[in-house]
Amino acid sequence: MIRTKHAPLHIAAVTHPGMGGKQNEDRHAVSSYRLSETDPIRSVFAIVSDGIGGHLAGEIAAEMAVETISHMVAQSDGRRPLEILDNAIQVTSDAIATKAKDNTQRLGMGTTCACAWLIGSRLFTASVGDSRIYLLRNGGLMQLTVDHTWVQEAVEKGILDPEKVRNHPNVHVIRRYLGSSKTPQADIRMRLATDESDTQSRSNQGLRLHPGDLLLLCTDGLTDVVEDAEIEPAVRGLDLQVAAQALVDLACARNGQDNITVVLLLVPWQNLPNKQSVQTKKKAVNFWQWALWGLAILILLAMVIAGMVWFLFRFVPPLITTPTFTP
Repeated sequence: MIRTKHAPLHIAAVTHPGMGGKQNEDRHAVSSYRLSETDPIRSVFAIVSDGIGGHLAGEIAAEMAVETISHMVAQSDGRRPLEILDNAIQVTSDAIATKAKDNTQRLGMGTTCACAWLIGSRLFTASVGDSRIYLLRNGGLMQLTVDHTWVQEAVEKGILDPEKVRNHPNVHVIRRYLGSSKTPQADIRMRLATDESDTQSRSNQGLRLHPGDLLLLCTDGLTDVVEDAEIEPAVRGLDLQVAAQALVDLACARNGQDNITVVLLLVPWQNLPNKQSVQTKKKAVNFWQWALWGLAILILLAMVIAGMVWFLFRFVPPLITTPTFTP
């Protein structure tokens, strides 16, 4: 893909070390591309990562995740986005695990990641860990990703009441992360309803975004202290950058101890181009180009014929002459 400065989305991002005084081990990045020189489809890739493993180690793992996954996405053609994301996540996880083995002080380092990839108007997501992606549409908030935590598994199995999750002692026990000894598979479920099966959630990939849709990528520093029901009222009616800062300020006001990162992607109130619409435009352009070329050729032929007729009447003597009678 070809990097471009102009993204088809409005973008805002804020990160904060939190109120616990710990070093900020969160990382994020947003990149905008065109698929190729000949394909004008616009693409935006966003990622947030939350490092784990203590001083410096978590920061290194999160940095590696953001840089490596973003680079592998940029080097791809965008034709199989879910395969590309899964491969990038697995390659990055193995690289983090290898780097940890090279330095005993970094043993156990790892990171979460949440990736949102918009190609044209189609959204593709992948995640590992408990960093989240939300979709805010028509005033309603949907958590698209599923946490890979002990408490989430307990809720899904009916062992734990969802109301007791926030204060449970195992709330931060992550069951899947980049850098683990077992290479994690990217979670490509896109949950649009709480009662969906995993198969239904995966089939939601390629969701078409609408003008006014707002995507939120965040680390657990936000969701630890801010309820889902509080997110939409906190950003309603605000400028995008102000909205991102408002969410971080709300987490800080709740004495959020963990690092806090918020990335907002807003679909503008114009239709995003998709492959079909671009191809239709190409066909229309090609039609008018051929029509203009045809008209130019017809005019040229008419001029040539007119010139030949004028030449014949002006300089060539007639083949049949009128006889002259003599007395």
